[in-house]
Amino acid sequence: MSQTSASAPSSHLAHHFVDSDQQFNSAKLGMWIFLVTELLFFGGLFCAYIIYRAWYPELYVAASVQLDTVMGTINTAVLITSSLTMALSIWAAQHNKQKLIIYNLIATIVLAFIFMVIKYFEYTHKFDLGIYPGEYYTYTGIAHEKANIFFSIYYMMTGLHGIHVVIGIGLIAWLAIKASKGAFNSAYYTPIEIVGLYWHLVDIIWIFLFPLLYLID
Repeated sequence: MSQTSASAPSSHLAHHFVDSDQQFNSAKLGMWIFLVTELLFFGGLFCAYIIYRAWYPELYVAASVQLDTVMGTINTAVLITSSLTMALSIWAAQHNKQKLIIYNLIATIVLAFIFMVIKYFEYTHKFDLGIYPGEYYTYTGIAHEKANIFFSIYYMMTGLHGIHVVIGIGLIAWLAIKASKGAFNSAYYTPIEIVGLYWHLVDIIWIFLFPLLYLID
């Protein structure tokens, strides 16, 4: 949705843009380019997953049993809900609902923290069992000499995703602070829209990770 330049506050318009619409479209295009590079970044890990799964299909089935499907399902629902609250914050800005912007941004942050807390408990449980990545793997509950490969890929994929969630929390917290000062309205909500695109990508990546890691049969 474009932002009308006629009503946009001049303080939000950088000097090298003709109007607010051009600034908004440029920012959105830049974000889409960045998201493509993020997909390429994760793409390397997805390729590693596919190759090793083709080599050791029986390992992937046996190892995935050690993942907590219930926690993974809850986290999936949490992230999907956070995408909704993020979208609602954009809608609230477009309709000049200042308090609703803040409430939805805070709700998104809370849901992101819930995701990370659940992931913390997942990780610590595996560490207690000796399920570490690479050469540190000591778990004896899986009868396969390459069991550490699956969990190395698991930790790399979910760990990198977790880093993106933490970055998202910081960005959304910054938006909430700005929103509390009345920085966003129907004429200017570019930062919320851009961060929203980033957050939706984080959610989409998890939607792929969940079945690939947790639902192998």
